[in-house]
Amino acid sequence: MSKYWSKMAKRTDPYVPGEQIDQKGIIKLNTNENPYPPSPHAVDAIRLEMDRKLQQYPSPTMDSLRDTIAGYHQLRKENVFVGNGSDEVLGFSFMAFFDQDKRIRFPAVTYSFYPAYAKLFGIPYEEIPLARDFSLPIEAFFQSDGGVIFPNPNAPTSVYLELEYVIEVIENNPDQVVIIDEAYIDFAGASAATLIDAYDNLLVVQTMSKSRSLAGMRIGFALGNSDLIKGLTRVKNSFNSYTMDRLAIAGAEAAINDHTYFLQTTKKIIQTREQVISRLKENGFTVLPSQANFVFASHYKLKANWLYERLKENHVLVRYFDKNPIKNYLRITIGTDEDMDTFFKRLNTVIAEQTVSF
Repeated sequence: MSKYWSKMAKRTDPYVPGEQIDQKGIIKLNTNENPYPPSPHAVDAIRLEMDRKLQQYPSPTMDSLRDTIAGYHQLRKENVFVGNGSDEVLGFSFMAFFDQDKRIRFPAVTYSFYPAYAKLFGIPYEEIPLARDFSLPIEAFFQSDGGVIFPNPNAPTSVYLELEYVIEVIENNPDQVVIIDEAYIDFAGASAATLIDAYDNLLVVQTMSKSRSLAGMRIGFALGNSDLIKGLTRVKNSFNSYTMDRLAIAGAEAAINDHTYFLQTTKKIIQTREQVISRLKENGFTVLPSQANFVFASHYKLKANWLYERLKENHVLVRYFDKNPIKNYLRITIGTDEDMDTFFKRLNTVIAEQTVSF
C-alpha cells in the first residue's frame, strides 16, 4: 500500500468483476449478461440522440426517464431515482441510509459489492449465514440496528424469496431502511416495488443491464417513498450532478416502452433456463431452484474449481467463487439455445476427460 493512500483506500476490499475476455470462439457465461441485443427501438433512440446535442449536459433531474419508470411501476416520479448502473445506486444508498455507528445486515453469501461498500464507507456489518438449502433465514434479519440489504433473487445462488417473507423483514425493521436489490427480478416472481406505497422504509433497486440488455449503457434505478428518493438525490448531487449521459437516458426510455420485446426475450431466457437445469441434472449436477438468468450448480463428483479451469481451457467462461459454503458450485449464465448447446458439448468433453474425487 502506498503511504499516500487515505484510510478509506487502505481499508477497502474492492469488488472483483467477472472476467471480460474479448476473444473469438469464447462462450461467455460468467457475468449474467443478456444474450439477446437491446430493443431495436432503444438502439434507434440512441442513434438519434447521437445526432443531437451531445455538446450539452444531460438533464441532472432526468425527469422524463423517471416519469417513464414510474409509469411502468404504477408509481410517481417522486418515487424514482436513476443512476449510472445499479452499483452506483447501491453505493449512494449505503451513503444515504447506513451510518458508521450502526451495524447493518446482509447474507454471508450474496453480492460481494455489499461488503466492499461497507468497508469503503466504514459501515459495520453482520453477515447472516444462509440456511442449509441456501434460503434466507428471515428472522435473522429482524430488528437490525442499522438496516438490511439483500438481493432477491439472491446472487450468486439464484434463490428467490417470496414476497410474503420480504414483507416480514420490512415490518420487523420499522425504524431502518430495508433495501431489496432486484437485479434479476424480471426472471422471477413478484417485485417488492408493489409494496412502495405501503412501507416508508423500503427501497427497491433494479437495473437495466439484465432483462433490458443494456449492460453496456450502465442504467440503474431505485424505487421508494419520496423522502428516501430525496436522500439519494442529496448524496448524488454532492458527488456528481450528471450521473447519466444523454445516450443512456434515451435508450432506457425506449427500452422500457418496448414492452413486447422485453416480454419476448425474458420469456425465451426463462424457457432456456429450465432446459439447462434439466440437462445439468442429467449430467450429474445438483441445481438450486433458479429464478434468475443464471443457475447455480454443483457436480456430484467433479470439483467446481477443476471444472471451471477445464471449461476455461475449452473456451467457456463460467463463474467460480472460492468461498465456503459455495466453493463447490459454479454460476452459469443462461445464453442463447445455441450458446448452451455449445456449452454442453464442451462440458461433456471435459467430463469425459477425467473424473476427480473430492
